[in-house]
Amino acid sequence: MEQVAIVGAGIGGLTLALALRQRGVDAVVYEQASSLHEIGAAVALSANATRLLAELGVGDALDEVSTEPTELIFRSWSDGRRISSFPVKEEQWYRTTCGAPYYGVHRKELQRILGQAWGEDAVRLGHRLVGLDRTVDGVRLTWADGTSDTADLVVGADGVRSTVRQWMTGGDDTRFSGTSGFRGIVPVDLLPSLPDPQAIQFWVGPGAHLLHYAIGRDGGHVNFLAVVEGPDRWRQGSVWRDDCAHDEAMAHFQGWHPAVTEMVGAVTHTERWGLFVVQSLRHWSRGHVVLIGDAAHGMLPHQGQGANQTIEDAVVLADLLVTPGTDSVQQRLAEYEHRRKPRARRVQRLSWVTNRILHVEDGPEASARNAMLQDVARDIRWIHDFDARRQMPSSLMKRV
Repeated sequence: MEQVAIVGAGIGGLTLALALRQRGVDAVVYEQASSLHEIGAAVALSANATRLLAELGVGDALDEVSTEPTELIFRSWSDGRRISSFPVKEEQWYRTTCGAPYYGVHRKELQRILGQAWGEDAVRLGHRLVGLDRTVDGVRLTWADGTSDTADLVVGADGVRSTVRQWMTGGDDTRFSGTSGFRGIVPVDLLPSLPDPQAIQFWVGPGAHLLHYAIGRDGGHVNFLAVVEGPDRWRQGSVWRDDCAHDEAMAHFQGWHPAVTEMVGAVTHTERWGLFVVQSLRHWSRGHVVLIGDAAHGMLPHQGQGANQTIEDAVVLADLLVTPGTDSVQQRLAEYEHRRKPRARRVQRLSWVTNRILHVEDGPEASARNAMLQDVARDIRWIHDFDARRQMPSSLMKRV
């Protein structure tokens, strides 16, 4: 493998670039934006990703700018009572159980750390992909300014609205979930009614839920996502953000606990985020073109696994591309898909089901949900304690 072109300088693209460089493979990262930046507020990094990032040499830098939640808590929407809770940082339970830390970190900090590790000057900014063509030697990438480049392998790390995926499948494979969200970051000082501000918490209620966790080295700010049912149809089509009035966000949480209304009300809401998924794809690759992350399996955020699954994809793909042997590029990409697709699909399905579980009406359904949440730490442990590199052949592990 002489040269890999990575389309997209987000979390997945930069992680893949770092993993390939660590393994001696030349990669070029292209980004359509004019500067490196992340859209969104924060990201939760669980052990299945933080162990891989540590192996790439950015673990200490992440630790410097992140918060480890004290607990995972599920609360009732109206009175704030604990439905269930589990230790995270307390007594080092999560690190001991899952083998690596759980972090809340601002996306811009994660982007900065990955970008600096790769070399921000090495990212080719202002490259909007408009065409892909197979050539005798590989793949030609055509950019909006009329220029082109060639590569032996093209990796689409360009998110849910992936241009690379549209070239592969010939259509738009996204699906609107029928739910939407309001986001924000709030100083803890503005949340006097919030219990346990250093915990990751779900407030669950009829037709909506609020997820929040602390971010930053001192945990002085709380990142939140407030998810509601509707609209039935997303009027913006392929654009996942829509204008909204502040009162529109607040209306969904009338009568909720003051901690919730304080948090939602502390941000002036002008945008509503449609929550989309990528429908199950028959294949993740075509010739010498392959997808990773949201481009392949964009999922709802209710298990906090979008970025984490992307990081897993990147490291597994990098490992397979340097596996000793005579396998062709297509065979290696098929093996990548074989290893990654079942797990990503399982997480994607669970994230979809979780939305329904969190939004049930008070009564028998909520009682059943609350009983199920008593075992949630055990039930989702398969996500968090997973080590993507343990799937690799022992001979490969010795080499990389």
